[in-house]
Amino acid sequence: MKDLLKKGLALGLGVAVFSKEQIEKVVDDLVKKGEVSAAESKELVNELIAKGEEGQKELQRVVREHLNKLLSELNIPTKEDIKRLEERLARLESKD
Repeated sequence: MKDLLKKGLALGLGVAVFSKEQIEKVVDDLVKKGEVSAAESKELVNELIAKGEEGQKELQRVVREHLNKLLSELNIPTKEDIKRLEERLARLESKD
């Protein structure tokens, strides 16, 4: 069960949505069932939390990448584009 849980989280199945409390509850249940020793439980919780944080960062990166691609395809200006245009406009206005 412990390996299945690790593999599921490693594959990104719900990694970003598991809170620390949820992870601790699942691990406590594994300890009660005897599938994980009490000594292993803290290490397992820390490992699962770390995997969750990594998964969340990866998910954010992928979403950001896809969103930027979509904005580009739709020809919608980004904050950087608008800032660049504002700076250019300010320079042109100051020449008058």
